[in-house]
This record gives sequence, C-alpha cells and structure tokens, in this order.
Amino acid sequence: MPDASGEFIKTLPLTIIATLVMSLLVALTLTPLIASKTYRERRHTKLQKGTVFIRSLRKFVEGPYQNSLKYALSHRWFTIVIALVVLLFSVFMAQYIGVSFFPKAEKPQFMIRINTPEGTNLDKTNEATLYVESVLDTIDDIESYTANVGHGNPRIYYNIFEKNYARNFAEVFVQLHEFDVERFDKLIALLRKEFKTYPGARINVKEFEQGHPVEAPVMIYITGDNMDVLKDIADDVEVLVAEQEGAVNVDNDLAKNRVDLFVNINKDKASLFGVPVVEIDRTVRTAINGTTVSKFRDDDGEEYNIILRMPFNEKITPEDFNKIHVRSATGKMIPLRQLTTIEFKQVPGIIKRYDLERTALITSDIEKGVTLDEVMDPVIEKLESYPFPSGYDYTIGGELEGRQESFGGMQMAIIIAMIAIFAVLVLQFKSFKQPLIIYVAIPFAAIGMIWALLITGNTFSFTAFVGLISLVGIVINNSIIMVDYTNQLITQGKSLQEALVTAGKTRFTPIILTTLTTIGGLLPLTLRGGTMWAPMGWTIIGGLLVSTFLTLIVVPVLFKMLSGNSVEV
Repeated sequence: MPDASGEFIKTLPLTIIATLVMSLLVALTLTPLIASKTYRERRHTKLQKGTVFIRSLRKFVEGPYQNSLKYALSHRWFTIVIALVVLLFSVFMAQYIGVSFFPKAEKPQFMIRINTPEGTNLDKTNEATLYVESVLDTIDDIESYTANVGHGNPRIYYNIFEKNYARNFAEVFVQLHEFDVERFDKLIALLRKEFKTYPGARINVKEFEQGHPVEAPVMIYITGDNMDVLKDIADDVEVLVAEQEGAVNVDNDLAKNRVDLFVNINKDKASLFGVPVVEIDRTVRTAINGTTVSKFRDDDGEEYNIILRMPFNEKITPEDFNKIHVRSATGKMIPLRQLTTIEFKQVPGIIKRYDLERTALITSDIEKGVTLDEVMDPVIEKLESYPFPSGYDYTIGGELEGRQESFGGMQMAIIIAMIAIFAVLVLQFKSFKQPLIIYVAIPFAAIGMIWALLITGNTFSFTAFVGLISLVGIVINNSIIMVDYTNQLITQGKSLQEALVTAGKTRFTPIILTTLTTIGGLLPLTLRGGTMWAPMGWTIIGGLLVSTFLTLIVVPVLFKMLSGNSVEV
C-alpha cells in the first residue's frame, strides 16, 4: 500500500503472516505429537459420542442441512437466483453504511489551539490563553491542563506534531478524569460555543483522531497568481464550508492578515535630489533594523557585534521616520519625508504554495457523528458551479485525498491478493473452473460485511477495508475444503450428487468449528477495540458468518452446475 497508510498498517499483516507460519509448523509437528500421547483406544467410544454441542450439530447436519442441500442441488437455478437477489439487495443497502477514513480517538483528552492575529505580541496571546484557562477552571470533569504560549505542546499524541515558535499561537492540552462518550461530546460542544464569541482570537477545540497524520479532515487548496483575487475566492469558499452542518474549526490562511508599514519611494524626486534608490533602502534598513559596523572583544575573548541604528523606544512609531535623513550624491542630507510617503497596509500573514502556485488553504474539522461525505459532497457540488476566474482552480486534500489514495491502494492489494490466490488454486486443482467455484465465497463475504456494519452502526472505514482484504484469504478456505473433499470422493468412485452431499455433511462440522473459533478470537478486539478496530472485527465476523452458511449450500450447487456429469480431478 502506498504512502503513509501503508507505513501505518504494515505491522498488522507482518504479525499475521508470522503467526500463521508458526501455527502451520505447530499444526504439522507438535499437534500430532501431543495427539499421539493423549488419545487412547479406550476413549474412542466417548469421542464418537461427543459433547452436547457436537451431538446437536450432527443432528442438524443429518436433518435440516442435508435436506436443504439436497433441495438446493435439485433446484440449482432457483438457489442461484435467491443468492444473487440477496447479494444485489445487500449492495443496494451498502449506500446507507457511510464511508470514513479514521474515527475519533475516544480518549479523555483534547487540545485547544489559540490563534491571535499576525503580528500580535506574546502578552496578547497569553491574555487569550488566560481566558481559556479561566473557563477550564470552572469545569469539574477536567483533571488537569497544560498551556504553552508562543509554542506548541510537546508531542503528546502519536499523530500530532508540535508547532514551532510563533508569538500569535498558544496550545492547551486538557486531561479529563475519565472518558464518557455523552459527557465528552457535550463538553466539546459547550467549549466550542463559549470560545466562539471571544474577540481578538480564534480558539479551536480539537479532538484527537486515529490514523496517520493529517493536518485537517477538510482541506481545500485554492490556487492562483493574484493575492487579492485569491483572498476573495478563499473568503467565499470559507463561507461555503462554514455553512455545512458538522463543519467546525473552519480556518482560512489568507484571513490571517497582518499590518505592515510601507515606505513608498518617489523615484522622480529621488532622482531630482541625486539620491539613489538603493541608498534610501540601505538607510531605512540601518535606521530601523540596524547594521553591524564593527565587533567588540571583551577581556575573555568573547566577540559582540556593534549595531548602528536609530535610537527609539521599544517600538518604532511613524514619527520616528521624521528623524531619518538620506545622503545625496553631492553629500547633502535630505529628509526621508521629502522623498517618500509612509502608509500602513494589510498583507497576508503567510503565503503558501501548492504545486509551485500561490495557494489559499481552507481547513476544517468534522463534528463527531457527522461523516466527511456529508460535509464535503455539498461543498464540492457548490465548488463545481463556482465561477472561478481564468487561471484559478481548487484541489481537495485532507482526509478525502488520503482516503482515495489509501482505498485505491487497498483495491490494488485486493486485486493482487485474488490473483495470487487464484494462481495457487489453479496449481492445486489443475483446473480453472474449480478456483472460480471457490471464489464465490468472496461476494457472499461482502454481504456479511455490509449487514454487520449496518446493524452495529459502523462506517466503512480504513480498518474495515483491511478486514475486507483479510476476508479474501479467510473465507475461501471453507470452499477449498468442500471442493477438495468432493474431488477425493469422486476419485473413490462416488457419483457427483453423492459426493457433494457427503462432502457437505462431512465437512460441515469442521467448517463451523473453525469459523466459530476465528470469531471467538476476534470478539475481544471487536468489543474492546473502540472505534478504531471494531469496524475491522465486525467486517470479518459478519463476512465469515454469512459466507460460511451460504457457501455450504451455494458452492456445491455451483460445483454441480459447472461440472455437469463429469468433473476435473
């Protein structure tokens, strides 16, 4: 899988591969040894009787299952049509699942980010931070909080990186006593409503999310050359996003303006007085920023720069420019005011580039309980009809871009897996028909996945897709067992009908038991894995349940339909 998603998930398949290899070695060596030491002839009768569960299972096999299989084999087309109707109806219902990338972290922690206007000093940023702290002090659910002014917090969560020094930025990390979903959501909503009205600063409450690092779920890049036009478009797009229900912490980079002081040179006057433009620039820079003219070395050998600049108090004022004089080519000192005009202008706080073009970036978080598609679908529809001037365009990034890349990578992974498995099956069965029969388990697994996610209320997320890839390898095992044993019975002289019924009855119990043990192993992760791993667990469990019961009926039917009166063995 490509990029960050592959790096994020690669430990999972590596762990499974290593575990399966070791389990295979144990099954082929240690298990027979232990069985030879523990099984005795005197226990044979007891083993044949089995437990209550095994006896009930055998009774079900001899009765309802055998009758159902015989009926299905006698009414092949009716069985296939019913299976296809169930499949198509399930695919139709898939649109109600919803698609997401990674869920919220569901931890008793969250972050508050404070952004004041560009050029704001630390005192003003600290003032906004103190206000946030005063609000947090009134909430009993909060155990502690830590504030950093002028710098981001240290790396507290695995996919959030600290922000570098900035005088107009502060970050507060909040720790709760415990995590209760309902109280946590109410607290987040309350704080967002409270901080929204604070003047002079943008205060965002950010929940932690699972997955690889993404700046924000919603990211829209607006590209173009003219900053004024770009700002107007960015303001409109910001409004489009903010209007969508579920969009929170909407941010527009170009809205973070700062006020700069511009020295406009009258080149005609400068030429008339014989003052080079470069001399004006050098003089102003020396007066305001200072110029190193020499060095001073103390008795300890330490060197210090000697800076020449104009004397002024803590901050320069427009009146201080009246004190600056510029030397002309004839040596005369000309007042700066005679050659320039001083004015204040608003300029973008930061200019970003995307694909080497000037870019405005609009970002937003998604409120819990709202999917990305519910926010982005209306926004993209409006952007498609927006009258972008020539040379200006938009690009969608963030979670939607990451999801498309990751899901595209996983689709390729599924295709590669299916081709590899098909090649192995062709070599095993020396046939192309029988691997196709075995593959019928895969769409039936999708049926189980769809209904499992619908019933449990989970979306089709990144981990659910991982579960679907896992199903490709897991569910066909049952079909392999059925087809392989049917072939063995046919080589022993049984008729096709008799071989199919016998194979179904004989392999029913081990297939059910292996399915149940797999589900039992997944249940702890599914029930206690939170929003991150529950979709994967339910995907595999639902897919296994449905594919197991349907393949016990449909695989024999397809085997008979495709084999006719003869079979390749």
